[in-house]
Amino acid sequence: VVSFMNNQKPQKPTLSGQRFKTRKRDEKERFDPTQFQDCIIQGLTETGTDLEAVAKFLDASGAKLDYRRYAETLFDILVAGGMLAPGGTLADDMTRTNVCVFAAQEDLETMQAFAQVFNKLIRRYKYLEKGFEDEVKKLLLFLKGFTESERNKLAMLTGILLANGTLNASILNSLYNENLVKEGVSAAFAVKLFKSWINEKDINAVAVSLRKVNMDNRLMELFPANKQSVEHFSKYFTEAGLKELSEYVRNQQSIGARKELQKELQEQMSRGDPFKDIILYVKEEMKKNNISEQTVVAIIWSSVMSTVEWNKKEELVAEQAIKHLKQYSPLLAAFTTQGQSELTLLLKIQEYCYDNIHFMKAFQKIVVLFYKAEVLSEEPILKWYKDAHLAKGKSVFLEQMKKFVEWLKNAEEESESEAEEGD
Repeated sequence: VVSFMNNQKPQKPTLSGQRFKTRKRDEKERFDPTQFQDCIIQGLTETGTDLEAVAKFLDASGAKLDYRRYAETLFDILVAGGMLAPGGTLADDMTRTNVCVFAAQEDLETMQAFAQVFNKLIRRYKYLEKGFEDEVKKLLLFLKGFTESERNKLAMLTGILLANGTLNASILNSLYNENLVKEGVSAAFAVKLFKSWINEKDINAVAVSLRKVNMDNRLMELFPANKQSVEHFSKYFTEAGLKELSEYVRNQQSIGARKELQKELQEQMSRGDPFKDIILYVKEEMKKNNISEQTVVAIIWSSVMSTVEWNKKEELVAEQAIKHLKQYSPLLAAFTTQGQSELTLLLKIQEYCYDNIHFMKAFQKIVVLFYKAEVLSEEPILKWYKDAHLAKGKSVFLEQMKKFVEWLKNAEEESESEAEEGD
C-alpha cells in the first residue's frame, strides 16, 4: 500500500511490512488464539486418549488450522491441556482437555507414546521445529508453576525428545535460570531428564549431544555457586541412580584440569621458571584436581617435547634430544616416584619415537640417559622389555635395547650375589 502522506512519494517496500494503526477490535480478529484453542480442544476431546488417533487428528488439522501462527497455543494445549498464562498457570476461564502430557500417567511408557505424537507432528510440519524448541525453553522457565508430577512428566518427555533428536540440547540453557537453580528445581528436573535420555540412548550419545552445543562443561551450573563441586554433583546424581552421569562430569572436569595444567606448564617452561617452582605448582594441581602421577608424567613429557623445534635430520636429532632431555631430567625425576609412573614414561617415549620417524634410532639413547639421571630404574625397564611394551615399532626398539637390558640383568645378578656374600 502506498502512503500519500509526505509529498506523495511512493515508499520503498520494506521487509518488515508496514505497520498500520488498527483499532483494538480489529487487532483481536487478526490474532485470536481462543478460537484456535477451542478447535483443538474439541478435536482432542473427540479423539480421547488414544494417542494414535490424536496424532492423526493433529496431522489432518494442520491443513485447516494456522499452526504456524498458533504454534505456542498448540503446544501449550498438548503439554498442559490449555493455554498457559505467564508463570505457567492455566488461564482460569478456559476450557481445558485431559488429553495432554500433564494429565497423563506418570511413567516412561506413556511419555514415549506422547513423544511419538510430537515427533510425527513436527516431521509432518517441519516449520513447527523452532516453535517447539521455544515452547520447551519457556516451559522449563515455568517449572515452578507446575506440580512435581507435572515436572516429572515433562522431564521424561524432554529426555526422550533429546534422545531422538527432536530437540536440541541447547534448550537446557533454561535450566540455568538463577531462581530454578537456587530452589533446587533444576537439579531435580535434570535427574528425571537424564534418566530418560540415557535410557533411550546411552551416556556416550548424551555426551556427544552436549558437546555439540558446548554444554559438556556446564552441568555443574545446575547447582548454586557454593555447591558447584565435582564432589557435590557426584554425590547428588549417584544417589539419584545416575552414576554414569557423575562419572562423565568427573571425567570432563579432570580433562579440563589436565588441559589447563599442560597449558600452564608450557608457559612456565617457555619463561624458564625454576624447576622447584614448577614442581610445587604441579604438585598442588595434582592434589587439587586428584590427578595421578602417571597422568602428570605423561603431561610433562609431552610439554618438554613440544618446547623445541626438532631437527629433521635423524643423525642430528638424537644429539639434540639428549642435550634437551638432560636439562629437563630433574623435572621428570620429581614425578617418577612410582614404578607405574616410570612405565608410563617409557611407553610415552616409545610412542613418541614411533610417531616421529626421525626419532626411531634415539629411543635407546633416551632411556639410557634417563637411567643415568635416575628418572628410570632397572625394574620398570626390564618389565617394559619383557612384556609391558607397546606393539608400535616393537621389534626395532627391543633390538635397540637388547644389549642394555643384558647389561642391566648382569648388574642386577652381580649386586644380588654381592649382597648374599655380605650376609
